[in-house]
Amino acid sequence: MSKNQNELAFLRDLAVDGEWTQRFVDLVDKHLDLSDSENLLYINAGTGGHALALYEKFGEKTNIFATCENEDILKIARDKAAALRADVDFATLRFEDDSFDTVLADASLVRFAETEEFIDDVVRVARTGGEVAVFLPMAGSFGEVVSLLWEVLFNEGLGEHGAAAEKLIRDLPTVSRLEEFATRAGLVNVRTETAIEVFEYENGTEFITAALVADFLLPLWTEMLDENEKEQVPEKLAQLIDAEDAGLSFRFSVKATLLTGEKE
Repeated sequence: MSKNQNELAFLRDLAVDGEWTQRFVDLVDKHLDLSDSENLLYINAGTGGHALALYEKFGEKTNIFATCENEDILKIARDKAAALRADVDFATLRFEDDSFDTVLADASLVRFAETEEFIDDVVRVARTGGEVAVFLPMAGSFGEVVSLLWEVLFNEGLGEHGAAAEKLIRDLPTVSRLEEFATRAGLVNVRTETAIEVFEYENGTEFITAALVADFLLPLWTEMLDENEKEQVPEKLAQLIDAEDAGLSFRFSVKATLLTGEKE
């Protein structure tokens, strides 16, 4: 049963930001220096945890603005900021062109096919010479899931016999494609940093019922299926995982990647 936007916002805060987003922001904290930035825009800041951490570290000399994906997520982020008395301006606005010294964006839950368009919009709001950073999963991520998903779709006659799984592979950008997107958007001195992150579940049922998978990743993996087809996938996927792993835990890996560059 699908959840409403308010329920998804609470799941994002309680079960996703720590398990999923933190793997990516560790790269940001390691490689992005905000010490010389007068203002920062954080796009897709989720429920605000990382934006607030950046405020605690750099807030005395960096004005931090953040956009949230919807009003329910925005409310949680603003409540956190109020509780911490943190001067982070959370909004759902579309900011003007050429406005920020630094733009940081979370593309980790953006539809894979929309990556290039997303990067274009991130670069748009950075000033000339400003730093842009985007984090997202790269090609090679979810390989353990994709092979099983393809088998489920083929066995059940769904998604044009595996075309959905093939699309998932095709839409995840390689490093070279990601760098091409960035260059076309107007970035120079483009760099990427990647860390392999592993997610582990006791069995197939734990995997398909985890909030991260059931409510956030699985909809991305099966977006080209119709609603009836989507309902058939989770149970069959769990059964195949248990049959393949024979009592062992199930793991999948993600190539968590940080793209950085300067607006030309």
